[in-house]
Amino acid sequence: MRSIPALMLLAASLCFAEAQGDFKPATSNVLDAQYPQVDSSSRVKIRFKAPDAAKVRVNFWSGPKADMEKQADGFWTFTTPPLAPGLHYYTVIVDGAEVSDPASTAYFGGSKWASAVEVPESGVDYYQPKDVPHGQVRQVWYHSSVTGTWRDAFVYLPPYYDTSKSRYPVLYLQHGGGEDETGWIRQGKANFILDNLIASGSAKPMIIVMGNGYATRAGYVVPDLTGKPFGSPEFMKVMQERMGAFEDDVTKALIPYIDKNFRTITDRDHRAMAGLSMGGMQTFQVTFNHLDLFSYIGGFSGAANVFMMGNNKFDTKTAFNGAMADPAAFAKRVHLLWIGVGTNEPERMKAGLESLHNTLDESKVQHTFYESPGTDHEWQTWRRDLKDFAPRLFQTGSHGAETAHGK
Repeated sequence: MRSIPALMLLAASLCFAEAQGDFKPATSNVLDAQYPQVDSSSRVKIRFKAPDAAKVRVNFWSGPKADMEKQADGFWTFTTPPLAPGLHYYTVIVDGAEVSDPASTAYFGGSKWASAVEVPESGVDYYQPKDVPHGQVRQVWYHSSVTGTWRDAFVYLPPYYDTSKSRYPVLYLQHGGGEDETGWIRQGKANFILDNLIASGSAKPMIIVMGNGYATRAGYVVPDLTGKPFGSPEFMKVMQERMGAFEDDVTKALIPYIDKNFRTITDRDHRAMAGLSMGGMQTFQVTFNHLDLFSYIGGFSGAANVFMMGNNKFDTKTAFNGAMADPAAFAKRVHLLWIGVGTNEPERMKAGLESLHNTLDESKVQHTFYESPGTDHEWQTWRRDLKDFAPRLFQTGSHGAETAHGK
């Protein structure tokens, strides 16, 4: 039998081990970097070298913003409380200057290159590379008559594309504001999500096109918006101009280029569009204005205000030139209208999308509403969205309205 002091020592050692955690280098680190580290309880430990700094703070965009503690060796450290699973952007503030962590891979987010740390989700691997056939991601360049410039896009081609003669349906998948066309591959893992869905038979093989969501019409001079707040008339005018330019670029330049250079099925029944946040707003505008081109529509935390422009009230009878005025006719024409949101997203965004869902329900407009549990306005929400959305595309028949919950 162990003595009481021995039992107390054992208990103390277990508490110490728990406090220390089982930290391991994050998968998002640069080569051989030992920090940031993540433990099994989803805590993140940051370690940043700044021996001459007087004050260092860590700034998680959807997490803690806190002072770091200086160590004797000149490194500053901080350990977060448990974070939601997914990719978390962060920067470090060194004596007032915001910098990226050189130990972390840099991602384009918030209109700048920033650090991020991947917090794994226990028991979940749908967005991880597996021993299944893999598609390819290619970068393409096309000249846009709308912008008068060369523009690029990333194209996911499903497994066996090069060895088959098949034609494929196409999903146009847009990034959010402050991010770019690399986001869905680098942050979202869209290629691995589709590889795994296709391998399991859950989704049809498809081409995915991820374009640049920022467009300025040739000859348009952007006015100086210095001092103009977001939402001001001047700001909104520029936003609407750019939305229109993007819409024209997709429909008049990008789609024709893709259909010409890849083996696509070119009718509307085999063309979908979806996007996250700003990309969701763009998706709603492009697809509802061009239902001759699209029959599958997805908004991942998509800005609902595109439905309400003008009078700040959504009316299914009049919105988008009455496209939803006849719910039965709309259901035959649009095979899927899909709307998703994270349960922990900012209240204004969450309330707007829930209101949109409720209005569609009351008007009997067929759609799917999905809630990602415990996630914010972040990539884990949008990975889950794609995992739910993609299997619903290009299936025989249309899908009934439903509300979905889950990872």
